[in-house]
Amino acid sequence: MKKVLFGLVFLLSQVSFAEDEVKKLPPLDPGYMGVHGMVLVTHGSSIYASHMPLYNKPHNVQLLYKLDNNDLAVLQTVRDSQLITIKPKPFNLQRLMRGEKMVIEADLYAGHFERDGMLVYSNISLSFDKQLYVRTFDDIKPSSTKQEYDIVSLRKNYKFYIHRIQQAPSFDHILGVDLEAGCLSRFNTSSAVPKETELQYKFINCGTIKPLYFETEDFQAADSH
Repeated sequence: MKKVLFGLVFLLSQVSFAEDEVKKLPPLDPGYMGVHGMVLVTHGSSIYASHMPLYNKPHNVQLLYKLDNNDLAVLQTVRDSQLITIKPKPFNLQRLMRGEKMVIEADLYAGHFERDGMLVYSNISLSFDKQLYVRTFDDIKPSSTKQEYDIVSLRKNYKFYIHRIQQAPSFDHILGVDLEAGCLSRFNTSSAVPKETELQYKFINCGTIKPLYFETEDFQAADSH
C-alpha cells in the first residue's frame, strides 16, 4: 500500500512539475505575428515545411519542420510538383521557433503563392509535428563568396543541406543529399549569389542530390520584407 501511495505522489509531482514548465514559457512576442509563407518538400512519405524567410521581422528566421500528414492527395501533390508553397492564416511564428506542435490553416499553391502561383487546396489543416532546424538572423554575416550550409540529418543516410543566408545580396537554398561521401558544407563560389547550377556542381561528390528550393529575389536588398 505504501508503494502505491508513493508511486501516486511521485506521479502527481511529475505532472505538477510539467505544468510548472509550461507556465514558465515567456509570453509570445507579438512582433512575430504575421502571414508566414512556407515551401513544402518531401522525402519518402514525409512532408517538410521550410519557412520562407526575409531580412526583417517577423520573417527573419530560417525554420524547418516535419509535418504529421495522413492526406495522400497532399503528399502526392507536393512530391509530384516542382514548387509547392503555402500561405497560412496569420499566426505567431515564435510558437514554431520554440518548437511547439500546432495545427495551421493554410492555402496550398503550385508555384510561389505571391508570384502567380495556382491555388490547389484552400484552407487545409497542416499539423506541424517536429522542429528540425531553426536559425534567427542575429548572427547574420556580411555578403560573401564564402558559403556555409547547415546539415539536418533525417533517417538513414539522407540529409538536408540548408544554406546559411548572409546579408544582402544572398540566397536561400535547400538540397536533399543521399550518401554524403566527400560532401562539403563550406566552399567558395564565383559570386555572392551564384547560379543554382554552380551550387549543384559543388555538391557533385555527395552522391545523389535533389534540389528542393532556391530563392534569390527576396535577398537582394536589406529592406526586403
